[in-house]
Amino acid sequence: MAADSGKKLFVGPRFRRIRQQLGLSQTQIAEGLGISPSYINLIERNQRPVTAQILLRLAETYDLDLRDLATADEDRFFAELNEIFSDPLFRQIDVPKQELRDLAELCPGVTHALQRLYAAYTEARQGETLAAAQMADRDLGTRYEANPVERVRELIEANRNYFPELEQAAEALRDELNVPAEGLYAALVTRLREKHSVQTRIMPVDVMRETLRRFDRHRRQLLISELVDPPGRAFQLAFQLGLGECTQQLETIIGRAGPLDDAPRRLFRITLANYFAAAVMMPYQPFLAAADALNYDIHVLAQRFNSGFEQVCHRLTTLQRPNARGIPFFLLRVDNAGNVSKRFSSGTFPFSKFGGTCPLWNVHSTFDTPDRLLKQVIELPDGTRYFSIAQMVRRPIAPHPLPQPRFAIGLGCEIRHASRLVYAAGMDLERAEGTPIGVNCRLCERENCAQRAEPPITRTLILDETTRRVSSFAFSNAREL
Repeated sequence: MAADSGKKLFVGPRFRRIRQQLGLSQTQIAEGLGISPSYINLIERNQRPVTAQILLRLAETYDLDLRDLATADEDRFFAELNEIFSDPLFRQIDVPKQELRDLAELCPGVTHALQRLYAAYTEARQGETLAAAQMADRDLGTRYEANPVERVRELIEANRNYFPELEQAAEALRDELNVPAEGLYAALVTRLREKHSVQTRIMPVDVMRETLRRFDRHRRQLLISELVDPPGRAFQLAFQLGLGECTQQLETIIGRAGPLDDAPRRLFRITLANYFAAAVMMPYQPFLAAADALNYDIHVLAQRFNSGFEQVCHRLTTLQRPNARGIPFFLLRVDNAGNVSKRFSSGTFPFSKFGGTCPLWNVHSTFDTPDRLLKQVIELPDGTRYFSIAQMVRRPIAPHPLPQPRFAIGLGCEIRHASRLVYAAGMDLERAEGTPIGVNCRLCERENCAQRAEPPITRTLILDETTRRVSSFAFSNAREL
């Protein structure tokens, strides 16, 4: 990050988020930078500037890439605000883009509040009126909490999908077990039996029926369906150990989230236990070292760590340790109907919170080529380019005649990181033509798109019975005000 050492910057909220991501107090980071805690306090409240020299010292002391850490959150917040203020609700209000960017950078708390209000408004607009909500004795704040999936996604994003307490606990467990990947399952079975008096049993599908894992508290048995593959079995054992051995760490992380209703609290705990399980199967340092050495070859990583394709892709989005960071990936999981069931971003990819994905992104094409990994350079309307790979994955075998669940996994990163990936070998990334995609149809203003499902909400729809265009929708060039 090039900077003039004499330049003064007011970046308090940004500086505070960097400190919090490092897990440091104001006193600790002041000691590391050689300045007083009171000065750190003033910096974070934007009452004192921070020189570029201090930022450079921060990057050197804590081995940070300030370009990533300082802009990722603001870019994501700006994309979400831009999506909200593109709604026809604000058509008569001309909010300059710079004001939205300033709001995202200086007032992240206000951004979160606007997201909650808009989520509540969207839900009400889609069918449930305010009167119905009042009859149910729920206010708007509670209605937002009533969607635990979105609430937990927000908490994961706020932590950049990285939880150091769980990483440390997982590494400690693997060090104690001291077994290779192929011996992990047996070691976890022994751990559950000897330390927690829990027996592991692989059960027939006609006994488990639609359940893949069940913990019988009374008999102290962990029952796993025979339909679960070997990586899935190890994952379920590690999940159970996470709930049993990481209670303190889980409660600490959940406590930092502030007040939560019962549903998002439970889902957050489950999500964190899943995170721990993945960290046990793919310990941070060995996994990162292998990923770098193999140029992020996902199939080889899956083989080496006895894990599945989706498990490896998901794990790659969590490699955000301050002094040992991996490529900042984003991940999407979508079904063949376009429903998004997973989205994680440790970078700047602007996922839509209130819509689907662009059909021109080849993640959707994987259902037509189930045995192939697809790669693609994509370009957003603002010119930002990304490199992505996609592959279809199958969930555990389903008994006949039930269909086997299928999902597409998309994994990508900014184009500047793509040269580190084995999948980009031999490609001229600077000259590679990017497929023009949008965040989703309702926000994309690209014209003449044959895949467009609806007109952009920022433009006026033009209806002309004398003309049939490539796109089903024609719209004005001028933005609606």
